This record gives sequence, structure tokens and C-alpha cells, in this order.
Amino acid sequence: MYSEVTHLTRHDMTVSIALAGRSERSKSARRRRLGVAAFVSTSAIIGFSHCALADEGGVSFWIPGFFGSLAAVPSQAPGWSVTSMYYHTSVSAGADVARAREITIGRIPANLNVNVNASVRANVDLGLVVGTYTFATPVLGAQASASLMGVYGSNSTSLAGSLVGTVTGPGGGVLPFSRSDSIDSSLIAFGDLLPMFQLKWNAGVHNYMTYITGDIPVGAYQSDRLANLGLGHWAIDAGGGYTYFDQKTGHEFTGVLGFTYNFVNPATQYQSGVDMHFDWGASQFLTKQWQVGLVGYLYQELGCDSGSGDRVGCFRSRVLSVGPQVGYIFPVGDMQGYLNLKAYGEFANENRPAGWNVWLTFNLSPAAATPPTPSRRIFTK
Repeated sequence: MYSEVTHLTRHDMTVSIALAGRSERSKSARRRRLGVAAFVSTSAIIGFSHCALADEGGVSFWIPGFFGSLAAVPSQAPGWSVTSMYYHTSVSAGADVARAREITIGRIPANLNVNVNASVRANVDLGLVVGTYTFATPVLGAQASASLMGVYGSNSTSLAGSLVGTVTGPGGGVLPFSRSDSIDSSLIAFGDLLPMFQLKWNAGVHNYMTYITGDIPVGAYQSDRLANLGLGHWAIDAGGGYTYFDQKTGHEFTGVLGFTYNFVNPATQYQSGVDMHFDWGASQFLTKQWQVGLVGYLYQELGCDSGSGDRVGCFRSRVLSVGPQVGYIFPVGDMQGYLNLKAYGEFANENRPAGWNVWLTFNLSPAAATPPTPSRRIFTK
């Protein structure tokens, strides 16, 4: 979470193939598949804008939407590639998440039994950098790649509302209690590190992939702070995906399914349940440079939260989203550049903030080698 990011798609389109010769079609296909896959391989690892997601206090490792169109298509050239992303999200949540957040940061002690009428709002701006190395030697017949992503940015989160209930005194007596809360929290800092390993296979128009990633909790995190850029605990995530990609027609559809296992947060003794996420993308290549389509995701927490620090119960999270995307591929010297813009609108959320988010991604990767032009045989009598 990942991120890639991320949500994303990489493509070099050549859909005016019916009018082109076989040689040009082959070159276009190489360029298209390289631009797509090089970016996809770096765009699915992020898990740190921890103001806007699920599980403990409405926060999860996986940021839905990291995988998008052509995620399973192998790259055409081994070597290093770099992806940089700008990510913005604006979300809000009601009393369920507000109460969980107040418990997490220690604003509701164990002897307090209250009803919460409050809301949480968050705005996050992040800069993400992903370095990916694609290996030349196949692994299990697949193209292998390894990535590492770092993040730096800002998180501004606020909580406002009222608490009404009872408090239990030292002698066991019960007294009425009421309080109004207004909390503003913001920071600019580094987030967690996210490594990732992928394998990708190609069989004509069918492409398959598998991945494993996780969270190294080194980012800015304090259990008593409302806004964080770190998760506060280790996590591991794995899954697989499929891409249908017909280069002759430019039709494409991708789906990636993954699952997250969360370790106990040592600061809160809270363990989030197992999460499921499904990211998808559908696109059409219009020209050699332009691609348009739709993206979306489904996020559902399967297991209940637990641990000695869990005072909110099962607290399963869910959210759905859909939105547009557009991509553009262009040469950068002897490299290949790719720009992607996509946006998500969220709905059907439960125990989790919802809103909208935007990704702007730039990928720079090695261009595929141009095959040598066959020499024409000379006949003599």
C-alpha cells in the first residue's frame, strides 16, 4: 500500500493498429506493454494516510485503489524504474469512527460509558516515491520485480462533537457525565516504508500476477495523536490478479484481490481483523498516447478486531468506490514517461471515513528495445 499506489495504470497505446503494418504493430505493442507494466509494478504499495481508512479507529494498512488497469501485464524491459505520486484525500465520518478515535487516543477512559455525537474530518496530501527493479531472469516462468516505497506529506484531522453518559467513581458510584470536544491535529512528516515483490505471467491476451507486501512501521505515529502518517504496527498483505488486454482492439479489464493480516499494535494492544480488498480498472486505448477508462474498489474487513485494547467490539469496516481515469504516454530521451490521473468517489461506508481521493502519477522507465529491421535478401543470377 499500497501504493501504488495507485491506482493506477501504465500504458503506451497503439490502437490505430488496423491501419498500421505488422512491424509498426509489433513496436507499438512493445511500447504499450512497457509503459503500462512498468508503472503498475510500482503502484500498489501504500498504507499510511492513516486518517482516512479502516479497522483500529477507522485506519487500515491497505489504501484501496492501489492496483488499477493492466496491473498484471509484465514489463517489456528489465532494470530500474521510478514512480512518483501526488495523493490527496478528503474524508469524513460520523459517531462510530469518532468514538473509536477518541478511545484510541485516550480521550474516553475505561470507566466512562458514553454516547458520542461527533464527526471526524481529514485532509491528507502526500508525496510518494517508489523505486522498482525488474529482473531479467524469470522466476517460476514469470517476470519478477522488487519495489520499495517511501512517503512524505501532511495530515490534518479534526474531531468535533459531544459526549453524554455516566462515569463510575472509585467507590463504584455512577455519576452523570457530559462534555464537548473539539480536537484539531496536524503534522508534516515521513510515513512508513513499504516493500513489495511481484511475479507476472503473460499468455496472449491473458495476464496473471501475484504479489506480497507489508508495512514497516517507521513513520510518524503516536497512539494519543489524532493525525498520524504511520500505522503503528506491522502488517503483511498478499494476493493475485488478472488482466485481459487485447492490443488489437485496445480493450482492457483488470481485477486484483488481496488480503491483509494485521499484527498487534504494541502501543494500544489492539489488533485489527483480516481485511479483503478488490481493486479493478477498465480502459480503452484511443491512440498511441491516450487511454481513458474507469477504476473502482471494494474494501471489506472480514475478521473482527480483537486484543486487550479493543473497547469498540468487532468494528468491521467497509467501503466501495468508483471513478474516472486518464493516462498519457510520451518519450523522455531514451526513457519512457507515463502520466496518470484518476479520482475515486466513495460510498456505502461502514465503520470507516468516506469521501473522495485523487492520484496524479508520473512513471519513468526504460523503453523497450526496438527490434532490428530485417535486411532484404539480394538475389543474383
